[in-house]
This record gives sequence, structure tokens and C-alpha cells, in this order.
Amino acid sequence: MLAARPACGAGAPARSASLEEYLRQFESSYREVRSLRAEFTQTYVLGGRTRLESGTVYLARGGKMRWDYQQPKEKIFLSDGKILLLYIPEEKQLTRSSVKASEDFRAPLRLLLSRFNLRRVFSRVEFADKEWEHDPANQVLRAYPKRGFEEDYREVLMELDPEFNILRLQVLYPDQGVMEFRFDHLERNVALKPSLFSFAPPTGTEIIDQR
Repeated sequence: MLAARPACGAGAPARSASLEEYLRQFESSYREVRSLRAEFTQTYVLGGRTRLESGTVYLARGGKMRWDYQQPKEKIFLSDGKILLLYIPEEKQLTRSSVKASEDFRAPLRLLLSRFNLRRVFSRVEFADKEWEHDPANQVLRAYPKRGFEEDYREVLMELDPEFNILRLQVLYPDQGVMEFRFDHLERNVALKPSLFSFAPPTGTEIIDQR
């Protein structure tokens, strides 16, 4: 969250692989990946209300990412590796914030293609196959926040296919909210123009700087 095979050379990981070996293979599978593109569906549930959005996401080395939302409303969530931009055409508004200061869980996904190390992102990772119904060939992981981030989220669940593609990512928040991403038509090492990760708002756009 892919067409390429893992760089570890083992193909699909053995179901009996230890947790440490599985995580090593997971991280290794992205070492030669320079870009990634996928279709996504994002669902947020809180207090009986559900918000559903969808679009296309692009990731590239250097912490670059771009989420182009098409449904139900167009918007752009973009990072050049240092600054996050959220542009909402309907509101003619652009919000700037620092990647380091962001609590948005789309931001850590950029680490897939740069210094990807699960131990740096989470305090603990474990197998969680019984948590979701899923294809028996896939693997489910549960990860917990590092100290100081407990107020940002409670845990993260990830479903990976045999090629270590992230098919499903779910974030559970302290307020009982649940954010879930599902990824389809994943492609690795696609040609992406550098201009994709820069954005100049139209004249008349309100700029909100939160850096």
C-alpha cells in the first residue's frame, strides 16, 4: 500500500517464518523500490458516522507522497518530504504544516520508500492473523505506538499479501475512531514526474500556515 517481487529473493515468505524473519523480509522488499502508485479507499468511522473517500496515491523516495482524492470531493494531500499541503478546491483553501509535527497517519506511509524500519516507527509489532478474516496466503500484523505517541493512536493493523504489498491498513484512535485504508492496483517503480510532488495554488486561494 505492487507488481515487483521481494528483494529478499525468497518469493512468498514461509508461513512458519518467525516474526523477526518476517519483518526483515518485509523491510527488505522495499529497499529497491523507488516509487509506488495505488488506488485507495479511505474509511473513517466515529460515533456511528462513516466517511468514505477514494482516489490515487503516489509515493517516491525522499519522503514524497501525493494523495489525489476524487470521491466524494476532490482534494490533494501532498508532501515534498518536509512540508505537508492539503488543498481543497471547493473551499479554495490550502493548509501548510510540518511533516514532523503532523499527527495524520498518511504521513508515516512515506517511510515505506525511505529508511523503512518498523522498529523506528512502532514500539512493538506482532502477528495478528486472528484479528481479521483474510486470504490464508496473507499475513496480518498489529503494531503499537512508541512512547509519547499513545495519544495519537492506540494500534495499527496491516494486512500484507505474499509479496509484502499492504492491502489494508487500519488505525485505531483513543477516541474510538477507526481509520482504514484499502489499496488496489498497486504498482512498484512506476515513472513519476518530480512535478507531481509540488503544487502551486490558484490565484485567490486562502493560505493557512500551521508550520
